[in-house]
Formats: sequence, C-alpha cells, structure tokens
Amino acid sequence: LQQLADDANLAVITLGRNSGEFRDRKVENDFTVAVSERNFIEAVSKAFHAKGKKVVVVLNIGGPIEVASWRTLVDSVLLAWQPGQDGGHAIADVLTGKVNPSGKLATTFPMSYNDVPSASTFPGKELPGKPMRGSSPFGDKAAEAAYEEGIYVGYRYYNTFGVKPAYEFGYGLSYTTFSYGKVKLSTNKFQDKMTVSVSVENTGKVPGKEVVQLYVSAPKQKLKKPASELRGFAKTKLLRPGESQTVTFTLTAKDLASFDPSISSWIAEGGTYSINIGSSSSNIKSSATMELARDLVVEKSKRLLAPEAGLKELEPSK
Repeated sequence: LQQLADDANLAVITLGRNSGEFRDRKVENDFTVAVSERNFIEAVSKAFHAKGKKVVVVLNIGGPIEVASWRTLVDSVLLAWQPGQDGGHAIADVLTGKVNPSGKLATTFPMSYNDVPSASTFPGKELPGKPMRGSSPFGDKAAEAAYEEGIYVGYRYYNTFGVKPAYEFGYGLSYTTFSYGKVKLSTNKFQDKMTVSVSVENTGKVPGKEVVQLYVSAPKQKLKKPASELRGFAKTKLLRPGESQTVTFTLTAKDLASFDPSISSWIAEGGTYSINIGSSSSNIKSSATMELARDLVVEKSKRLLAPEAGLKELEPSK
C-alpha cells in the first residue's frame, strides 16, 4: 500500500453489490459493508492520506447500503449504481473532471437498516398451511408481509418522522456550487393552476448543471399528508461560472390532492400550502405560501380491490 501511495495520485476503491439487496433477509455484509471491506478502506485511506493524497470510493450497487460508519475515512464517494459496459469510461470522466456530475439521489440512504420503515416487518412471517410454489425468503413455506408504511414511503417517512438519513432523497454534489434566488409565485390564491419560478446561479469556478426540486407541504386537515412531497424537478442547462437560469414549474390541483378512501375521491384540501424549492428533500433553499380557499374534488373513483383484512399503518406523533 505504501508503494501504491507513492506511485499513484489517487486511490479509487470500488464496492459492489448485486441488485437483489436484502435477499434472504440478509443485512450483514449486504446492506452493511463486510469487516474486510471496511478494513481495506481504512488501510488504503491511511496510506494515501499519509502522502497527502485523496481517496475515492466508487459504489457499484443496485440499492442503498450503509455508508455512515466509513464515509468519514475517505475524501469522496461516487455513486455509479450499476452502469453497464461503458461504466468504466463514465466513471473515469467524472473522476478526472472531464465531466461535472449533476445526478441526484432518487432514493434515501439510511444511517442504519433499523431506520428503514419496513425493517421491523420485512420480509414478513411464516404462516401455517401447505407449502408455496416457487422461492421466497422462507423457502417453500407460506408467508405474508404487512407493509405498514401507508403513504409514508421513502423520503416521506424520513421527513415526517424526523429520522435523519445518511444521504437524503435528492442529494448530490458537483464540482461547482449554486445559489438560489427567491421563490416567485404567479398567485398566492390558488384556483386551477399556478406557476412557481426561481433563479439559479452557478457561483463556483467550473461549468455545471443543477437539479432544482419543488416540494409542497400541505395543511394538516382531515387527510393524512407527509411533511413534504416532491411535485416537480428540472435540470438547468450547463451554466458557466456566474451564469444564471430561471426554472419554472406548473402546479395543478392534482399536485395538491390526496386520496380520501371514505368517499373514493382525490381531494385537494383547503388551507395554507408551503411551496418549497431546494437542492434536495432536506436542503430547502427558498419557500413561499399560497392559499386554497376550499376543498376541491379533483377526481372521483370507485372502491375496488378492498383488502381482505385490516392493516395497521404508521402514524406520526401529534
């Protein structure tokens, strides 16, 4: 390692996982890194840092893994997912600075597996009865899994229940930085639709793109609602240092609605809504409010495929 640190300018460590994470109820050495993997990261980091050189971990994975216990050992983490045959070229372009990365997370990376809302119920429980056909985490035995999250899935759970993730939904870094202006609404009295706009400026030293995200927080009325919901996102053009661009979104009544099972309808409830623009689900840059005067029935439906048994769902504390 010392010889490698002398000869190389940068250490690149790749961690790989297949796309079937948590298969067979496996958390250790699957969601979590193996002891040998962490020891290797630590040894390489010590050797290269002693020479004043950087260490990057490239994640070649199919789903979130635990990063909180080792990320401080390295200088950077590049999430490649499973990029295929040309992935090596793409990764090299990012690591060398030929391309400025602009991707954002489409899923949450939790601090620990126990922070996942379904951790206590997945993969379910074995049931008495005749064997099943095919494979499952319980072999050929009958089983069932109750997903109690209800509407609180993904970032909706972490934000609503105050569970801090390692990396939140929408997170992503760049080789440059961006500043956001003030959110501008076409109206603060919602009727059929409205526009939301914000100016984004490249405040760094190299060209780059930013993914601007629009989240809506609804008033707490009759229907259950997450703390915030993604209602739009857009990537800027390649902005030169000092260049800015105005990004505009359109909100309709459908974007404000939630399903009310008691009347089989999508309802946008009246009240005060918070319109939030950010670079991730947790990093909100600017907000504004608008009013919906009364409840709107956006769409009516019919009650179909009712569950055979009741389901206890998660509820945030009041």
